[in-house]
Amino acid sequence: MTSDRTPREVFLALVDGIAGERWDELPGLYAERTDVTHPLHPLRVPALRTRDELREHFRPPGAGPRLRRRVSDVVVHETADPEVIVAEFAYRGVVEDTGEQFTQPAILVLRVRDGEIVESRDYLDHLTSARVRGQLDEVIAAVKIAPR
Repeated sequence: MTSDRTPREVFLALVDGIAGERWDELPGLYAERTDVTHPLHPLRVPALRTRDELREHFRPPGAGPRLRRRVSDVVVHETADPEVIVAEFAYRGVVEDTGEQFTQPAILVLRVRDGEIVESRDYLDHLTSARVRGQLDEVIAAVKIAPR
């Protein structure tokens, strides 16, 4: 799919789609062959290289706490390369079951070509995500036994 969408527009569609839980729309923002990494993920998850892998990644969450979130504090930095932006933002939300509020800051470095993400480095606060999903103990245990 070729599009005239700018990197900024693609970024906004991505984070708004995540906040709005429009999971089926998200893989279409990426090129068929892509390179998405999470360099700071505590479990050192592998890169996502195809739209099919992203479809699986964005599979709607199963059982677990219901989260309501919105995108805030968006700052998009243009770079000398017209395909690349650096976007700072946060998801601000609430765990609906408990009323707990949370803020998950993030930075994405995106390369968008022909309106599709061909490369992304996602620097997210994964520990806050695990905590609000009730998975923090599981992540900490996995980090303790992970090879170094």
